[in-house]
Amino acid sequence: MQWEALSDPYRITKAGSQVQEGEVILTWQWPKDIDYVYVYSFTEGEELPPAQLDPRQLKLFTREEYKTKAGYREKVDYIGVRGYRIFPCLRQSGGLTALRQTDDDNRIRVNGGRAKIRWSVKYGSKLFSKYKTARIQLFCEIPVPQDTLCYVKKEGGSPTGKDDGIAYPFMGDFSVGRTVLPEIEIGKHDVIRVFLADSERDRELFELLYE
Repeated sequence: MQWEALSDPYRITKAGSQVQEGEVILTWQWPKDIDYVYVYSFTEGEELPPAQLDPRQLKLFTREEYKTKAGYREKVDYIGVRGYRIFPCLRQSGGLTALRQTDDDNRIRVNGGRAKIRWSVKYGSKLFSKYKTARIQLFCEIPVPQDTLCYVKKEGGSPTGKDDGIAYPFMGDFSVGRTVLPEIEIGKHDVIRVFLADSERDRELFELLYE
């Protein structure tokens, strides 16, 4: 497909979104002489530059469709943040030419909801010992990178946050479904809780629940 540099008269502006009843509605300000756009959707953090896009990754959308549907509409059937970019297109003698607009005016972020991570800890006692065992179990709706979570051990009470005790990283990623971790030995009066890491992306993508 053909790409050309963007000039100001053809710039998409005021791109925004709203989610209603499981559907996202994208809206933007159409330039005067633009009757076609390409809509490119991508997973947050995996956006490709225009030159690397396959035409199959772009959906052609017309100004008339926009008027009829009051925006570009798509089902929110994904979890986490998804990005959209609206590329203006010019109809020329050789067909449609897409314009390389890569600023923030034509870019939209939509949060499709948070994936649930359910966790629990089972303790085992040791007779006449100052130690006990703990086994962490997690259930993940989507794959979870190891640095998304940590567990915190605190003596004499339940940790209230990842800084309330001794924090430990997990040693591997978590796949979809239930994961039962090996037993660990802790003090008889220690309590363990699992927490999300402090990154904004993790808080947007995951909801941590105790079961």
